[in-house]
Amino acid sequence: MRKTKKNEAQQFRQGDVLVTVTGGSQPDNLTTVAPDSRGRIVLAEGEQTGHAHTIAAGLVGFAGVAADGDLHLGLTGTAALTHDEHDTITLPAGRAIVRRQREYSPAAIRQVAD
Repeated sequence: MRKTKKNEAQQFRQGDVLVTVTGGSQPDNLTTVAPDSRGRIVLAEGEQTGHAHTIAAGLVGFAGVAADGDLHLGLTGTAALTHDEHDTITLPAGRAIVRRQREYSPAAIRQVAD
């Protein structure tokens, strides 16, 4: 495993979710995302299984959706990205941008169903 430079972005993929962790602060004009009833920030709901990609809300300083649909998180420490059907991924502290993976079909470009 190679070492990353101080300001270099790191990318992590879990199923249909891509998380890019960088430095920086909270962007402007986010629509706030609240924790669910189990105290988690949900990054993406599983459309086929009902399982969700989540991070414990206690490790998230801010969570919000930008106009482009990307979810932005401020991770205050090392955080576990969990999902019932995937291995847990450890994310470093920093600003995280969460994107759903898309796929092409002749009918339309759509989000991947996990």
